[in-house]
Amino acid sequence: MLKVSIVVPVYNAGRYIEICAPSLLRQTLGEDAYEIIYVDDGSTDDSAQRLDELAGKHAHVRVIHQENSGWPGKPRNVGIREARGEYVQFVDQDDELTPAALEHLHRLATRNASDIVLGKVVGTMAGPSNVFKRTLERCTVEDAPLMESLTPHKMFRRDFLLAHDLRFPEGPVRLEDQLFMVRAYLRAKTVSILADHPCYVWKRRDDGGNTSSRASTPEDYYGHLRTVVEAIKQETRPGPLQNHLLRRSYRVELLRPVGEPRVLQRTGKNLERYYDVVRAMALEAYPPGVRDGLPALTRLRAHLLEEGHLDSLVELSRRTQRIRPEVTVDDIRWRDGKLHVTTTVGMRRADGEPLALVERYGRMLLDPDLLDGIKGAEGWEAPHPLGHAYGELLVHDTAQDLWWYPDADLTPRTQPLGGGRHRVVLTRETAIDPLTLAGGRPMEPGTHVVWASAQLLGVGRRARVTRSDVATRGAGPGLGTGPGLGFGSVRVGTPPHLVVSGWGGQAGQLRLAVRPPGQATLPHRIYLRTTSVPPIRRAARTVLHRLPPDARRRAKKLARRADPWSGA
Repeated sequence: MLKVSIVVPVYNAGRYIEICAPSLLRQTLGEDAYEIIYVDDGSTDDSAQRLDELAGKHAHVRVIHQENSGWPGKPRNVGIREARGEYVQFVDQDDELTPAALEHLHRLATRNASDIVLGKVVGTMAGPSNVFKRTLERCTVEDAPLMESLTPHKMFRRDFLLAHDLRFPEGPVRLEDQLFMVRAYLRAKTVSILADHPCYVWKRRDDGGNTSSRASTPEDYYGHLRTVVEAIKQETRPGPLQNHLLRRSYRVELLRPVGEPRVLQRTGKNLERYYDVVRAMALEAYPPGVRDGLPALTRLRAHLLEEGHLDSLVELSRRTQRIRPEVTVDDIRWRDGKLHVTTTVGMRRADGEPLALVERYGRMLLDPDLLDGIKGAEGWEAPHPLGHAYGELLVHDTAQDLWWYPDADLTPRTQPLGGGRHRVVLTRETAIDPLTLAGGRPMEPGTHVVWASAQLLGVGRRARVTRSDVATRGAGPGLGTGPGLGFGSVRVGTPPHLVVSGWGGQAGQLRLAVRPPGQATLPHRIYLRTTSVPPIRRAARTVLHRLPPDARRRAKKLARRADPWSGA
C-alpha cells in the first residue's frame, strides 16, 4: 500500500496546474511511496489537457475526468474512493505543499495512529494561528483548539474516512469544508498537530479566482451555517462541550456582519438584511450557554443582537474599532544566548484612556465611558475578566513568511487605576532562543520581527513591539534603550551565527537579524563589538554624532554592510 494519496479537485485551473504541480511532484517521501490524484470536474478550459500531459510524464500521477458537479465536494469524494494510500492529503488547485510536508506529516501520523493530522499552514491566505503554536502528538476536539482550523487542507487516515462514511456534501454547498471537518473532528479518536514544520502553502491567486471567494447571499450562507450548527448539535449532548464547539461559529461567522468593520461598511436595507438573518439564527439555533461563555465585549454584542439593538451595535463597533493595543517593553536583554523580553500589554480607548473595568457594589462592570449612551449596554458586567484574557509574543520570519511562537504565554492580571477602576493587562518575560525558535531548530538567516498578540475583554489585537514601547529610556537614539539593558548582538551555535537585535524599519520594530555561519567579516566583528557592550556602544554613538555628515554616512554604510537588514 502507498503511504499517501494527494487528492486535488480541479476546475478551470489553467496555468495554476503548473504552479502547483512541482511542489507535489518532488516530495521527499519518494515517488514510490505516494500518488497524486487529480480529479478534473468537467473543466471547460485546457486543464484536462494539461493534466493528461502531466500524468504522461510522471508515473505517480493519475487523472480522473468527470462531468461538472459545480463544487469541490464530489471531486474530493471521488479522490477518497480511488485513493490507494494509507492516508489522504487534500490540496486545492491554487496551493502548494512544502518539499518535506508528506514525510513529516506521515511520520507523525504513523507514530500516533492518527485519524487526522494538521500541518502548519503558511502563505498569503494564512495569518498566524496559535493552533500551530506547538506540535501536539495526540489531542481531540475536546482538549485542543481544532475548531479554529476548519479548512480540509489536512491529512486523513483513509480507513477512518471510510469507516465513518465521511464525505463532502456534493453540489453547490457553502461551508462544505466546515461540515466535513466538524463531523470528522467529532469522530476522531486521535488528532495530531504538526507546528514545527511549515507544510501547506495556502495562496491567494493573483487573479482573485480562489474558490473560497465565491459570493453568496446572507440567506444562502447562513442557511448552510445552520446545517453545520445542527450537525454539531446532533453529534453532541447539550452541555459544556457542545457550547464550546458552537461558540466558534457564533463568534466568527454569526457576529461578523454586526461587528467592525462590516457593520460600518454596510448601510440601509443591505445592513438590515444581514442583521435580520443573523438575529433570527442567533435566537433559534444556539443554546444560551454559547453566549454565556463569551468574553465581556463579545457577549455584549450577542446581547444587543438578540435584543434587537442594531443602532447600538453600529455605535459599539464605531467605538471599539478605535481601541488600540498598548505594548510596554519593561526590560530587554541577552542572557545565556537568549533574548529575554519582558512586556506588558493592555488596551486604550480612542481618547487615550485605558480600557477599564469599574467596581460597583461588588460587581465588575465593563468600561462605562466606552458604553456611555449605548442603549442596551448600560451596566454591562464582566464577571470573569481574566478568564478570557490571553496573549503571547510572535516572531515573524519575513523572508519565508513564517510565524513562530516563543515558549511562553503572557499572564493576565488586573492593574488598579484608582477610584474603583481597574484595567486588565498581560505581562511576562519571554525568552526568544535563536537556536530553537523555529520548531526546535535555529532561526533561518534573515530578518525576524517581533509582535505581541492579545485578547482582552473580547478585544483582539496584534501589535508591533517597537522602540517607542520601551519603558526605560535615557540612552539616546542607538540600539540600546537604557543603562543596564544588555541589548545588542550575540554569536550562538556551532558553527556560530551572528544574531543582531535592534529597532528597525519606519516603526522602529524589534527585530533580530540572523547571519549564516562563517560570515563574521571585519564589518560584522566591528558591528558585533560596538553593539554588544554597552560602554563601547555609547562611546561609538557619541563619536558617530560628532562626525561630519559625509563621514557619518560612510559609517552608517559600514553598519549596513554588517547588518543589511537594519534599514529594511
